[in-house]
Amino acid sequence: MKLDIAILGASGYGGGELLRWLSGHPATASLRGTSRHAGRSFGDVHPNLRGLVEGRLEEEILWADLAGSGQPVVFSALPHGELAALMPGLERAWEKAGLLDRVLLLDLSTDFRGVEHRPRYVYGLPEWNRAPLAGAKRVACAGCFATALQLALLPLHGLDLGWMAATGATGSSGSGAAPSEGTHHPLRAQDFRAYKPLVHQHLAEVRAGMEAMGIQGELSFVPQSAPFVRGIFVALQFKLPEGLTAEGLRQRAEEAFRDAPLVRIVKDSPRVGAVAGSGFCDLSTAAHGASGVVMTAIDNLGKGMAAQAVQCMNLALGLPEMEGLRVPGCYPG
Repeated sequence: MKLDIAILGASGYGGGELLRWLSGHPATASLRGTSRHAGRSFGDVHPNLRGLVEGRLEEEILWADLAGSGQPVVFSALPHGELAALMPGLERAWEKAGLLDRVLLLDLSTDFRGVEHRPRYVYGLPEWNRAPLAGAKRVACAGCFATALQLALLPLHGLDLGWMAATGATGSSGSGAAPSEGTHHPLRAQDFRAYKPLVHQHLAEVRAGMEAMGIQGELSFVPQSAPFVRGIFVALQFKLPEGLTAEGLRQRAEEAFRDAPLVRIVKDSPRVGAVAGSGFCDLSTAAHGASGVVMTAIDNLGKGMAAQAVQCMNLALGLPEMEGLRVPGCYPG
C-alpha cells in the first residue's frame, strides 16, 4: 500500500513532527503540506528536515491531484477550531474529486474528540481503542495530557477508586510555536508553575475514557509548566482498593499493555529524557501502605501528538502498528 499524504497546518510543531515521522514511513509515496508560509521549503521552516525531506509548503491542496491515489491520507495539525470550520468545504471538495469515501482523515486538534462526534470520529488512543480504529476513515487523535493520563488509568480498569489526584508536568513545546509568556525562554527556563488547575481542557476526554474503562471515582488534575522543551510526566495517585498489593498493581499494568508495543513498563520512575523524540510511553507503578501511584512519561509531540497519529493511521489502514515508529528517543535529551 502506497500513501499520498497531505498535512493541513504543516508549519507548526505538530506539522513538523508529522513531516519527520511520515518522511521515514515505508508506505509514504508523496508528502505535501499547507501553511500560511506557502512557498517556503520544509527545511526552511523546520531546519531539522534540511536535506532530508524535500517539498514546499502550499497555500492549499489541489484535491484533484490526489484523485488517482491508491490511498489518500489527510492529517490536520491546524489550531483548535479551524478544521471544524473547514470541514463542510473540505468534504465538498473531496466529493468533487472522488475522494470523499476513500480519504483517511486524522485530526490532532480538540475539534472532534467529544463523545458527541462518535462513532463517526473514532477516538485515537490505540492502547484502549484499538479495535474501532481498524478501517476507520475519521480519527480524532487523543490530546497529549489526555494520552499520558489515560495510559496511567488503564491498569486501573474496572476499579472503584473514590478520589484520585494527578499532577502532570509538560514541556514548553506543548504551547505551540507562537511565542507566549508560557514558552518564552527567559520566563520558563528557571521557573515551575501550575496552570489551569482542576479545569484543564483534556479532562473531558479523560473522564469519558474513565467511563469506558469502567473506572469509578473523581479525578482531580493539576497540570504544570516545566522548564524543558519536550515531554510530559504524569503521576496518578489513589488509595489502593482492599486486596490490591504493589505486585498486583504492577501485574495489572503488565496485563493492560501486553499487546501495546509503544508502552514500556519500567522498574523505576519513567524519565522524560528517555522518551523525548520518540513515540514511546514509559510507565511504572508503586505502592506503599494504603497508597498507590501510576506514573507515565511521553513526548508531548510524539506519543502525545504526531507519532500517535501515525500509529492510528497504521491501525486504520491495516498496516503493522509499529511501521515507521521503531525509533528510539535521543538520550541524553
